[in-house]
Amino acid sequence: MGREPTCTRSRPLLGVASAVAVLLGALAVHALPALPPRWLDLLLAAFGFGMAWHPRLRLAGGVLLGFAWCALRADIALDARLPRELEGRDFSVVGVVDDLPKRRVDATSFLLRVEHAQLDGRDIALPGVLRLSWYDEVPDHLDACSRWHLQLRLKRPRGLVNRGGFDAERQALERGVVAVGYVRRAESNRRLGEQGWCVNGLRERLAQDIAARVADAHDAALLRAFAIGDTRGLDQDDWEVARANGVPHLIAISGFHVGIAAGFGALLVKLLWWLWPRLGLRIAFPVAQAPAALIVAVLYGMLAGGSLPTLRTLMMIAVVALTHCGRRSASGAHSLALALLAILAFDPLSTVSAGFWLSFVGVAFLLACLQRGRGALGWLRELTLGQLLMTISLLPLTVWFFGEASLVGALSNLIAVPLITFVIVPLCLAGVLALLVAPALATLVLVPAGWVAHGQWWLLERMASWPGAHWYLSEVAPWALLLAMLGAVWMFLPRGVPARGLGALLFLPLLLPDRPPPPEGAFVASVIDVGQGLSVLVRTRSHALLYDAGARYRSEFDLGEAAVLPTLHALGVDALDALVVSHGDNDHAGGALAVARAYPQAQRYAGEPARTEISAAQCREGQRWHWDGVDFRVLGPRAQALGGARLSAGNDRSCVLLVETPAGRLLLSGDVSARIEPAIAEAVGVGAPLVLLVPHHGSRTSSSAAFIAALRPRLAVVSAGWRNRFGHPHPTVVRRYADAGVALEGTAEAGALEIEFARAGPPRLVSRERERRRRHWRE
Repeated sequence: MGREPTCTRSRPLLGVASAVAVLLGALAVHALPALPPRWLDLLLAAFGFGMAWHPRLRLAGGVLLGFAWCALRADIALDARLPRELEGRDFSVVGVVDDLPKRRVDATSFLLRVEHAQLDGRDIALPGVLRLSWYDEVPDHLDACSRWHLQLRLKRPRGLVNRGGFDAERQALERGVVAVGYVRRAESNRRLGEQGWCVNGLRERLAQDIAARVADAHDAALLRAFAIGDTRGLDQDDWEVARANGVPHLIAISGFHVGIAAGFGALLVKLLWWLWPRLGLRIAFPVAQAPAALIVAVLYGMLAGGSLPTLRTLMMIAVVALTHCGRRSASGAHSLALALLAILAFDPLSTVSAGFWLSFVGVAFLLACLQRGRGALGWLRELTLGQLLMTISLLPLTVWFFGEASLVGALSNLIAVPLITFVIVPLCLAGVLALLVAPALATLVLVPAGWVAHGQWWLLERMASWPGAHWYLSEVAPWALLLAMLGAVWMFLPRGVPARGLGALLFLPLLLPDRPPPPEGAFVASVIDVGQGLSVLVRTRSHALLYDAGARYRSEFDLGEAAVLPTLHALGVDALDALVVSHGDNDHAGGALAVARAYPQAQRYAGEPARTEISAAQCREGQRWHWDGVDFRVLGPRAQALGGARLSAGNDRSCVLLVETPAGRLLLSGDVSARIEPAIAEAVGVGAPLVLLVPHHGSRTSSSAAFIAALRPRLAVVSAGWRNRFGHPHPTVVRRYADAGVALEGTAEAGALEIEFARAGPPRLVSRERERRRRHWRE
């Protein structure tokens, strides 16, 4: 009597193990460079299903089922993308605006869910979502849920590929984006009406109502983010503050906010049962509490537009609610395992997102390591220790996904979490409810909410400037990530486990550089993928130079911020010694301001200082310096031409830089044209094998046959955007290099490129980023 059967006690553990097995199978898919054929997916699924019924083979069967299901779903999603042979064509599409359109200075971006598509009058199957931009004059009535007939130029989802950079192609897979493009000018572009009732239409109206009632535009933007997940009013600086404090997950509606809403639903039932105890005679309190929490969470989640993080949290809440409604007791670990299985069954591709891992790993650590306290002191201890636990346990994953962590995040969250949980979100919920039921009362709630949000943001801005708010680490190796996660588990083992503090030592591999610096007399050149632009990082043993920094557009999208700086951080560049801006064109100079802010100590040179946004010394022929056995020599613009009208501005004023060792040379030529090339070739002269950054991205106005013959480069590299509107590199130029027997590489096809210039031996291409990080979702 009183002894629980072994099989009963082992069920929760078996459920957790089964969920982990399925997860490992899905994770294995994402390590593949290409997907297996569908017949193999179906065969593995059949084997896995059969093995799952055998007690000893159940876990292996779970791995096979997870692998087969994830691979099949990924194959279907990738197969739905626009066929490659149709890229760059104009389509006639009817669809519904599927989100809240984001209006910028130069364009409006939005998602369009396709209803019908045609190409040259023929129907085309294009199931899924398109990510679009509408330039020029955008109609004011481009609203959420509106239905349109549009002429679109489309291509497959393709992003920049750099060390430490954002993976747009992975995000496209996760969100079901089958093509990207822009709206063409056409008289046939017209609105066809509205979809009918649509949650995004409700969100649009609520966003306008909140903005009309809160005077301060930034306070209103924060409240829209908290209330309906509308982050369109937040700019890059706002997200910088959020990252510095480790609170991006608190800003817009996410799983965290949905969990808060569920808690308030449960609290509402508790209040009703306290006021009317007789209700307990009709229905048990736990049975009533669970569906109430789920209903409130679903309603609040709808205000977020049904984002993937929200759906994941709703599934977790639904699992807990069902166990309570069924009067079944389930441990926290068992409930988490059931939620994990439900999400993997519904959307196995969510395993590619950072939010999936951060949410599940964070909850798992809290369940395993945090003991519930009693009373006010216990609650305070739980809150404080919980924030410390989350900061430490999620630090390895944060660095893995984002390349940075916030050392002040624990303190920031300790302040922000209670304030948002118990003040801002409840006021926002009350404000939204008032807007729907009694609009006249909404101002009474939203204005105080704006005051609180304003004060909190003021404090976060101050904390964002503290030391350690931005802690950047070089690219993390998988083995270092696993050791750090093991160290986090070790540190938070129960009391009595000896030497728990030694778990911190397993975090040390995160600090190790991905690779050693070049030796004396050698250097490495990294051609960063900035699309249609140029940025090259040159690293010697103890110095670093950046040549150009990509573009910055009127929409505030900054390649210096989005591509160049993440690459520098991933490569472990803590100090930049020199920043050279070849000339004033935006595709070379636009991102320089972001780089200069991040590395203020760098010496700055420019071919056209008057056309750049940063203060820089004039780049002049004859300037030279020597770092770690490597020579740097400026070949242009020529001093006598700087004051002349002929070269008063433009491509031929580019700062041309030659980097050389006895074994190899690198020529960075900016955008110079063919009329300047003879002088450059004469200055380069004869020497060690040369690698050439192709002038002007391969424009036909550069790379003359005589220039190529004079330099005889061992390798030529083109930095250009994929399917760019200029047609770079021009086919004529590509033919010139081929005729001269010069190997030609391009960032558009290969992503970022890394070229090694050793002390002995010719230069060699050591890395194409698309090949190095080959994944099944990548083009």
